[in-house]
Amino acid sequence: MITIKEIAKQLNMSTTTVSNVIHGKAGEVSPDTRKKVEEFLKKVDYVPNISARNLAQNQSKIIGLALKARADKYENLIMDPFVSVLIGGVEETIRNAGYFMMLYISSDIGEIMRHVSTWNVDGLILFGMLDDDGIRVSEKYKKPIVCIDTYSIEGLKHFTNIGLDDEQGAYDMTSYLISQGHKKIAFLSDNTKGVDLARLNGYKKALKDNRIKFKSSDFLQIRPRTEDLDESLEEICNRAREFTAIMCVSDLYAVTIMAALEDRGVNVPEDISIVGFDDNMLGQLHRPALTTVHQDVKTKGVTAADTLLKQLSGKKTPNQIKLPTHLVIRDTVKDIKKS
Repeated sequence: MITIKEIAKQLNMSTTTVSNVIHGKAGEVSPDTRKKVEEFLKKVDYVPNISARNLAQNQSKIIGLALKARADKYENLIMDPFVSVLIGGVEETIRNAGYFMMLYISSDIGEIMRHVSTWNVDGLILFGMLDDDGIRVSEKYKKPIVCIDTYSIEGLKHFTNIGLDDEQGAYDMTSYLISQGHKKIAFLSDNTKGVDLARLNGYKKALKDNRIKFKSSDFLQIRPRTEDLDESLEEICNRAREFTAIMCVSDLYAVTIMAALEDRGVNVPEDISIVGFDDNMLGQLHRPALTTVHQDVKTKGVTAADTLLKQLSGKKTPNQIKLPTHLVIRDTVKDIKKS
């Protein structure tokens, strides 16, 4: 590949002049000179050596995105509409800021740590960290870090977590179900940690505030791995008649359980009401359309990237950023007060 020095020699110019044109510093070069250099660059099909430039500036211009995928949940994390929209928001934002994205997905936090600690990236975005995962990563990685939906950042004041008021969102939806006459309300999830725990707590609080007792049997656990899914759906559908409504921790699970119920002749919302959380494409396209808690997933990714970019420019960011939620009332809840 031809170098800036060789270009300057052939054009009988200084390397500074050629470099200014290549790097867009047009104000420091006359229009005629700029045109001459640009025509030559096009002629020789010149491609700037970004790695060399970034090395000189002590930057990689790369931002890492590390996603922890639970082995008992995901076979392909990116197939989840929530995750794909989130990644899209991150990538678009850092690309528009002149950065590149490096993506790594693993269910093993140790594996993530081994790779992250060797990455030459300017900053890191973490998703899906649980328990002490964030602490373990920070011990290996000392550059700026932003987390998404992470509930293990206590004592890590240099982190910023981008999340929702998940508890309030679930509280509002459960309260809505109660306002429609429902008292036998189940909560469906695959675990009781992190985001799912926050939403479970919101559901429980709404029950308590309305003098409805929560029983452990009100928690329905779905097992999403392919080899376990059919059996767990059979168990959930067999128990569905015990309730008038099911609050699902996500739209993905809400649509999954609706399809399973409908396959067994149980109609939504005539026989049972179903609600979700996220307001993604699955719930919007399903018929009947899903009543759910809306969150702007793309904005969550954009906010995470913007926050990290602020840190890279030397600005301070808060320890927590909570984005709003609101209810989207569609067609999957029956008003049983009228029954």
